[in-house]
Amino acid sequence: MESNKKSILITGGAGFIGSHVVRHFVNKYPDYQIYNLDALTYAGNLENLKDIEQKPNYHFLKGDISEVDLVNQLFKEYRFEAVIHLAAESHVDRSIKDPLAFVKTNINGTINLLNASKSVWADNFDGKLFYHISTDEVYGTLGETGLFKETTAYSPNSPYSASKASSDHFVRAYGETYGIPYVISNCSNNYGPFQFPEKLIPLMINNIVEKKELPVYGDGNYTRDWLFVEDHVKAIDLIFHKANLQETYNIGGLNEWKNIELVKLLCDLADEKLGRERGTSKKLITFVKDRPGHDKRYAIDASKIDKELGWKPSVTFEEGLSKTIDWYLENATWLQNITSGEYREYYNNQYN
Repeated sequence: MESNKKSILITGGAGFIGSHVVRHFVNKYPDYQIYNLDALTYAGNLENLKDIEQKPNYHFLKGDISEVDLVNQLFKEYRFEAVIHLAAESHVDRSIKDPLAFVKTNINGTINLLNASKSVWADNFDGKLFYHISTDEVYGTLGETGLFKETTAYSPNSPYSASKASSDHFVRAYGETYGIPYVISNCSNNYGPFQFPEKLIPLMINNIVEKKELPVYGDGNYTRDWLFVEDHVKAIDLIFHKANLQETYNIGGLNEWKNIELVKLLCDLADEKLGRERGTSKKLITFVKDRPGHDKRYAIDASKIDKELGWKPSVTFEEGLSKTIDWYLENATWLQNITSGEYREYYNNQYN
């Protein structure tokens, strides 16, 4: 696929993964005009992009992908040649409390983008691309062995994963029915700088710093594959520029950890960096009531993207985790700014 797309819409570009993708494309491809569409909900933060906000090829558009008229207007005005679709409600716990919010953004919002793309690209699909970024949670849960492959049947177990599975299906359906040129990637759990502290790793780092309890669901023996966000961005770049159309790629860190073992490793690394006696933070670990529909194990087979595009994760988990802790310790003001207000209310409701 030729890298000839000059006007690119990135949705959700002020969020965790999105801000890394936006920064990467703005800096690496100065000939591209990058349009960042974000509703700036609780997890969207323009502070994540302060270092590029004055770049001539970067443009921020505030808006919600669930608003049909707005999405259509933006496509007609800017004539986007490609979409990198990251905007999503993405937290399982929140989806259990409010499934309709996930339907609105993840399903309806995706359909709005697809319809607008179809309308604006209808005369000529050549050189166009709808790149939909999804999750491994659409596949459901694994036993003690086995890996999710691109051919694994979908079996979502939470409102979040069901909404993402639905959006994946709609992207493929629009490809088959209308000819929309698309690619899809399904990634494992991301971690790294700028992640909102509702997610496991930044939540634990924040609580370790504040000497608060470290809430672990159930017995802590849930297994996840962890992917450093900068490695994910490199995979997204490769897929965007090199992948065959109408294909799906799984992106995983080849890096399985049980939640309790991950939290203990975090405690040891953070204690060392904070100058605390080893074992201090482990005393804060508290097991809390399990959440409904909690999938036991996720693990990705990333051999397809390795074989076809030459992508492999570049950092070990220990290296990536160390970099992540350093970033949060060095950016305490960023963390303080976003852990007030709504976040505190959410935290109290979820874990107390």
